[in-house]
Amino acid sequence: MRRMEDWPTGKIERLDPLVRRVLAPNPSAFTFSGTQSYIIGNGAVAVIDPGPDNAEHVAALLAGLEGETVAAIVCTHTHRDHSPASRALAAATGAPIIGCAPLALEDDGPRADAAFDVDYAPDHVLADGEILSGADWTLEAVATPGHTSNHLCFALRESNVLFSGDHVMGWSTTIVSPPDGDMAAYMQSLALLQEREDALYYPAHGPAVDNPRRLVRGLIGHRKQREGQIMRLLEKGEGDVRAMVASMYRGIDPGLHPAAARSVLAHLLDLEARGLAVRRDEDWAKA
Repeated sequence: MRRMEDWPTGKIERLDPLVRRVLAPNPSAFTFSGTQSYIIGNGAVAVIDPGPDNAEHVAALLAGLEGETVAAIVCTHTHRDHSPASRALAAATGAPIIGCAPLALEDDGPRADAAFDVDYAPDHVLADGEILSGADWTLEAVATPGHTSNHLCFALRESNVLFSGDHVMGWSTTIVSPPDGDMAAYMQSLALLQEREDALYYPAHGPAVDNPRRLVRGLIGHRKQREGQIMRLLEKGEGDVRAMVASMYRGIDPGLHPAAARSVLAHLLDLEARGLAVRRDEDWAKA
């Protein structure tokens, strides 16, 4: 994997004849090197995940698109590191904002990613399987709820690649933060991707995934392993989420524990829905 310092921001990188990438200057513990915006096609193009509200990044996108027409601005979901730049890009190009549905849900827990973009207003919402196309490109919307309920991936048919947003990333597991983040939906979406035959994933953060089915299989196994850890702790009488995190995530930066607690909570809510765990005041127990 490339080192963080090797990822240039504001530079157009061509990945294949139909795909270019521009990295936004918003690195963090939860975005890795930053949000990656993708330019699809040549001449009349689509821009996937225009990124955060950052004038420098929008200027880099516009410079890279000089002489071309933006046919569509496409968003995988509405966290603030993904969709806010859609408005500045639309204002500069006249392109419609297309993709995921709007969502303005806020939760009261410690977040592990950017909060929702409450001003996101798409011109058209894509349904699962709906097609968006240009002269040399065809994008298919693939509904993948879990990280957020409105998350979409996009399959580029001509290149047999999938733009996986935050649903699958090669550098880290995905945060599933209730109440909108849903572990059952996330697992179902992983199973859906496991059945697909995309040759490569381009995530919104981190390097391309060149063996996606193997990675997805590993992610499913990882979540099942976490569920098993939680069940064993419940069987021992440990029902406090913070104590669970301390036991399950030994060796990680304590500053990441609040984020881990959100995923543990998502697992517990899933176990509750399946009749395997019960909530008792502030703690949990085996059903």
